[in-house]
Amino acid sequence: MPNDLSPSACSAAPILKERGQHEVFCGLTSIIWLHRKMQDAFFLVVGSRTCAHLLQSAAGVMIFAEPRFATAILEETDLAGMADAHQELERVVSDLLSRRSDIKRLFLVGSCPSEVIKLDLATMAKKLSKKYQPAVNVVNFSGSGIETTFTQGEDACLEAVIRDLPNDDKTQLAVLGALPDVVQDQMLRLLTDMGIEDVLVLPQQTAGSPAGVGKNTHFICAQPFLGAAYDEMVRRGANAIHAPFPFGANGTTEWLAAIAKRFGVEQGKFDAVTAGPKARAERAIAKVSETLTDRSIFFFPDSQLEVPLARFLSDECGMKLTEVGSPYIHRALVGEDLKLIEHNALISEGQDVEKQLDRVTACNPDLTVCGLGLANPLEAQGFSTKWAIELVFSPIHFYEQAADLAGLFARPIVRSDLLKVGGAI
Repeated sequence: MPNDLSPSACSAAPILKERGQHEVFCGLTSIIWLHRKMQDAFFLVVGSRTCAHLLQSAAGVMIFAEPRFATAILEETDLAGMADAHQELERVVSDLLSRRSDIKRLFLVGSCPSEVIKLDLATMAKKLSKKYQPAVNVVNFSGSGIETTFTQGEDACLEAVIRDLPNDDKTQLAVLGALPDVVQDQMLRLLTDMGIEDVLVLPQQTAGSPAGVGKNTHFICAQPFLGAAYDEMVRRGANAIHAPFPFGANGTTEWLAAIAKRFGVEQGKFDAVTAGPKARAERAIAKVSETLTDRSIFFFPDSQLEVPLARFLSDECGMKLTEVGSPYIHRALVGEDLKLIEHNALISEGQDVEKQLDRVTACNPDLTVCGLGLANPLEAQGFSTKWAIELVFSPIHFYEQAADLAGLFARPIVRSDLLKVGGAI
């Protein structure tokens, strides 16, 4: 893949920036996949009953389950300043840790209510960490949905984790982003076969695992919404590896190739590791793409997955891009994907939802990717939609999931086509 900037690429085109009314999903939602990934961590949200209901409904927690998250509910006395909320929080943490000896890392997660009343959770985390170390490390991050989208909860969490890591000057590869266990195992197997064995994956499953970063750490993001974590790694002196994200056969190959080049893997060895799975992925994508080729797609800004997914759908599935909207475009992260998107696609950052609704009506795409709040109204107007949040919760990275990723976009189009045929009959 050429490194120079093609004049037809979207990275060379201006980005439409909108700062109007926007639709976002709360960053607390990221706790649902983070608490499953970080097996000795506990996420204590300091928020309202609405926060608690959101987490319960998003997780679908069974009645007998013992999840690793909870909500310290702010009552009217806290909100009115009639009680010392910091003192109450300290009591709640004490009760929690006395009952759950398995907790090794406690995250105090800020919410809209706690930020509105200016609770100093960062200072509280330092105080509690000093009190309970070395048994428990207490960390603070914000999951507030006031100005962020739902994936930025993981970004804020990882930024806080990286900030606390010790210095380590050993040569290593760090991969940023929570992945399903089976997908992470596939990734590590590919890297091991390439001869890269010293790999640090963040977030770690256990807090006690040795981990550090420094000037000889080379890192790459597996998720495109980790802008703050990326910046924190750079601040710590680590060296970024830039590549398209590992969606589809081409994206995965380019992602692995960037790592291989940085670590001096011979081309013959790289080809031997990737040729077989790449060919299988290409065959599987080609079959699914029969439904997607020449179909148009419109992305509302929601998850920050939009740019690399648009690259995959246009480059590997033959879809036509009408608009690719993203809440925030971090060029250092998604720049390589932007280079591979043709200039005729409109790239937008931020949102003015009324204007975007006018644009989606004007172009009338075959498929619209959007948040839950817009999906039902758009379906009622005759648009076929795909929930953006499903793309975050589904295994979609690397070769083995490439056809499944394409299938997530093909299914609503197939359903729409069947309904149209049924209606005509």
